[in-house]
Amino acid sequence: MWNKVKEIWGSLRQNFKLTDISSGETNTDKPWFMNAINLIWKVVLIGIAAFYLILLLLTFDNLPTFEELENPNYNQASLVLANDGSTLGKFYNENREFVKYDSLNPNLIKALLSTEDSRFYQHSGIDFQALARVAVKTLLLSQDESGGGSTITQQLAKLLFERPSLKGRSKITKIFMMVRIKLKEWLVAIKLERRYTKEQIISLYLNKFDFIFEAHGIQTASQTYFGKNQKDLSLEECATLIGMLKNPTLYNPRKFPDLAKERRNTVLALINQKGHITDTEFQKLIASDLDVSSFKRETHIDGLAPYFRAELGKWLKALFSDPKFLKADGTSYNIYEDGLKIYTTIDPLNQKYAEEAAVEHMKNIQKSYFNVWSNNDPWKFEADENQLKIRTEALQNLVRETDRYYQLWQKYFSKVHSILEKEIGDIDINDRTIVRIINEEKTPGFLKDELKKKNITKIQFDISNKIKASKQWNALKKLYAKFDEELKQQMTISVKMTIYDYVTNGEKEVTMSPLDSIKHHRKHLQIGSVAVNPHTGEVKSWVGGTNFKYFKYDHVNSRRQVGSTFKPFVYATAIAFQGIQPCDEFQDIQYTIPANDKDFGLPEAWSPGNAKESFTGKNYNLFNALAESKNSITVRLVMLLGSVSQIRGLLHNMGIDSTAKRRDGGLLIPKFPSIVLGSSELSAFEMTGAYTTFANNGVYVKPYFVSKVVDKNGKVIYQNTAHQNQALAANFNYVMIQLMQRSGQAYGVKSHTAGKTGTTNDYVDGWFMGFTPNLVVGTWVGGEDPWIRFLSLETGQGGVMAKPFFAKYLSKLENDPACGIDISSQFPRPPGDLGVELNCDLYKSMMPSTNMDNNMLPNNTPKEDEIFEEEEEQPKKTPQKDEEDENQE
Repeated sequence: MWNKVKEIWGSLRQNFKLTDISSGETNTDKPWFMNAINLIWKVVLIGIAAFYLILLLLTFDNLPTFEELENPNYNQASLVLANDGSTLGKFYNENREFVKYDSLNPNLIKALLSTEDSRFYQHSGIDFQALARVAVKTLLLSQDESGGGSTITQQLAKLLFERPSLKGRSKITKIFMMVRIKLKEWLVAIKLERRYTKEQIISLYLNKFDFIFEAHGIQTASQTYFGKNQKDLSLEECATLIGMLKNPTLYNPRKFPDLAKERRNTVLALINQKGHITDTEFQKLIASDLDVSSFKRETHIDGLAPYFRAELGKWLKALFSDPKFLKADGTSYNIYEDGLKIYTTIDPLNQKYAEEAAVEHMKNIQKSYFNVWSNNDPWKFEADENQLKIRTEALQNLVRETDRYYQLWQKYFSKVHSILEKEIGDIDINDRTIVRIINEEKTPGFLKDELKKKNITKIQFDISNKIKASKQWNALKKLYAKFDEELKQQMTISVKMTIYDYVTNGEKEVTMSPLDSIKHHRKHLQIGSVAVNPHTGEVKSWVGGTNFKYFKYDHVNSRRQVGSTFKPFVYATAIAFQGIQPCDEFQDIQYTIPANDKDFGLPEAWSPGNAKESFTGKNYNLFNALAESKNSITVRLVMLLGSVSQIRGLLHNMGIDSTAKRRDGGLLIPKFPSIVLGSSELSAFEMTGAYTTFANNGVYVKPYFVSKVVDKNGKVIYQNTAHQNQALAANFNYVMIQLMQRSGQAYGVKSHTAGKTGTTNDYVDGWFMGFTPNLVVGTWVGGEDPWIRFLSLETGQGGVMAKPFFAKYLSKLENDPACGIDISSQFPRPPGDLGVELNCDLYKSMMPSTNMDNNMLPNNTPKEDEIFEEEEEQPKKTPQKDEEDENQE
């Protein structure tokens, strides 16, 4: 190479032998000339060598490797897809949907190349011709609109590594750093050109660019600014987005529409110059208005089924914590970055109508609730000293969750907290900790009593004693007094604020104190409802609450006492395993399971009452007993069964794990007879799953809401596996349907329906489990706290709180042909003889006596299956009386 340079140098020397006209001498004969030429070339050669040396050094300057360029860090949103392929929502840190080149709108590509890099296909990452043009026009001719010298590849390179901040740097330092940055971009651009095709580079660039307003990439930008898919953009809309590439803030159509339109027209002019549109088309396009009326900044709560998507996120995180679902590199999938596609079973129409029905129903319920409580405070109403303490502490916990509390706590305690940690180590301290220590000072032994009562843990006990003994304790006490005073002041002074408005299911501006705002929102009743196809197990709709923006807690998966919705499990067990006939009659009187009974083993006698504390003394067959939800008859049935083991066994086969434990360690379905009146706490999801058995000819089908999960490369990483089993013989199941058609017939709908209402003590929870031949809908309605409730059976029973939602929802489905509801569909009767008589008049004529209290059946209950070997600790006192409503449907 050096020989080649010398050869060129010699040629140049020969070319510079020019003759001086006056003397006839050549310039090369003059020493000064040769010295000048030598100096120039030395500078040039040194410059070239320095340039290459700098490039060489920059290769060690934190440049992206080829491996990193092959797998650029594109945080892609994961899409949650409905059963028709439409998008329900997204999980993302950066809201980006990756679009391949073949799927890009051709007008976007025309606009991009015409505006940003017309010689894109002629260069290899760096366009020296464009750089020369910029240098001449900008530096020599001082033309501001000389165009940019960066290629699309260079612009992509800028996006792939972070630029250092130039803020606070000197002018010389800024120049040096800018040169260094530019050279790095050149090197990365060259690498990109070697690794990717031109088409891939275009796709990578448009997908990487941040169009602000949380619109990362061209697809999300199209949806944000124009409310449509990028493939559906018009040419002028494409020009608007491509115009933003120069400066997404300055040329933003939402922020600066005039500047954005001017920039759009510049892009259209360049498209016209390249011959992609005619002059006539150009004039028409630039005269059009810039329409961003469909602009909508996308958030996580936008779209259908926000509660479902929040619960889905938890489910996916649990799924991907399983080692068998790890990525090839051994890391876990990240739903916020990995661009997954989650195919769900949610039906958009079903979901839409479920949400509409919930809004309409809860508006009526909330109005009724506020009427009931207009002159009373739920935090004080009928509260004894213990209840008052519980409710006050619950309210204080809500205060602790506010920004005001956090900011005030930081103001007073952040410094002293740091000092304390240096003195005694890591600690978790809040106002409760300080109050406990103050109580210990007032009443020595207080902390030990709290520990003995299990109100605090051993760790909290130890920390409290350490803080009390620390040098900072007196300072903490003084700070707490000031903190408490200012907190009370801030929480009770009225200010302007925005609160939830149940009338519009929106918001309204009011003036109230922050404490009253907390109470206002807490006094809103909530709903949890899920609909399942009983034949496939597909979850069709999911409503987890009243309004996701204001009430984040999901009530489909939350467990509450189920009330009389449990009774069909008792009736089914008695009919299927004890030989009880639906036309058998039982007297409505108070029955008692005595203390120390060998089958139930209760320490005290249990004598539950009916909902209205009254017994008619009349005889009821199972049709009437279930329809009127008589507690007395249900207790009689469990007495005849002899234990609850077979009920628990049936539940196990209907998808409710009888070995599952509660948080407190007790069995989810205890072995106490009180379960027959609905004392167990189950979720709407669990109950709906169990009821699929009744709607599916006795076959339990496990509900599911994700059919498959696919990664960004199209690989299926999770596929649902169907699970079902015969839980109840078809003939006995048909008998149960006949019973529940009378107890749960919904009015105002065209479909054949069945179901059961449920109400718990003090009207805290209202339930309705309703179903048709092809849909099961489980619904719970109630307050976040047990004191947020109705005060009478008239307004607080499940038939009022939950059942009307089912009727509204089903009616909406029926009235839309697109939902495919077959109103003529009936519950199938199994072929052959049922072995059970459903005609009670005929049954009476055949039997000498149908009163089962006169004809005691022998207790032939089989022994409990091996899955119930684990015994639960017996209660120390009589189980709580579970009173149920007498629903006169």
